Amino acid sequence: MIQIDNVSKSFRSNVALQDLSLQVNKGEILGLLGANGAGKTTTINLLLGFVTPDKGSLRINDLDVLNSINEVRQHVGYIPENVNLYGYLSGLENLDYFCRLAGMKYSRAELSGFLDTSGLAKQAHDQRVSGYSKGMRQKVGIAIAYAKKATVFLLDEPASGLDPLASNELSLILRKLADEGAAILMASHDIFRVREVCDRIGILRNGQLIQELSGSEVTANELEQLYLKFMKS
Repeated sequence: MIQIDNVSKSFRSNVALQDLSLQVNKGEILGLLGANGAGKTTTINLLLGFVTPDKGSLRINDLDVLNSINEVRQHVGYIPENVNLYGYLSGLENLDYFCRLAGMKYSRAELSGFLDTSGLAKQAHDQRVSGYSKGMRQKVGIAIAYAKKATVFLLDEPASGLDPLASNELSLILRKLADEGAAILMASHDIFRVREVCDRIGILRNGQLIQELSGSEVTANELEQLYLKFMKS
């Protein structure tokens, strides 16, 4: 579970977040919508311990992020906009390498199973990542998080640059992870993808959460109109 309470963060004179509070429960996907500079990436970076808040508290699985960051990271799978992998290694070799860095050793069959779960085609497992599309790289990133048995997933613009098919496949994978009990926070500016996959949607503007609503209670067009209204006001 993800819990953010009254968190504020400024970078010199720039207010990135102001009194942000939100919660993501087990089995739930929360999408954060907002323009560039709204505070989405700052929220993710705070939860990862990359930056510290000026005030407020952050907890993941009842662990305080500030005081237990190493333990917190054992529970977290992070999928950035661009997953950095070694191009001269195959998808399976990259997965094996990053698992070993985290102190986990799996058999080839187990590694292949994680890639299958993430949606990577079987014939791509042993292909060099240098020939992968962005969507394929994202799937290896998800497999890495899945292999470390993450229960919380943080995604920063994961569908950016993906074609419609790859973006839809990503949505299905995220839904599967949530159905298995993961808590997922996804930062995005893709209104239609957020509406499709998220249980709840939060709209950020200038570091403030100005609206939170249920994904099932709003159409994509209604969400777009609401989003545009807030961005213009």
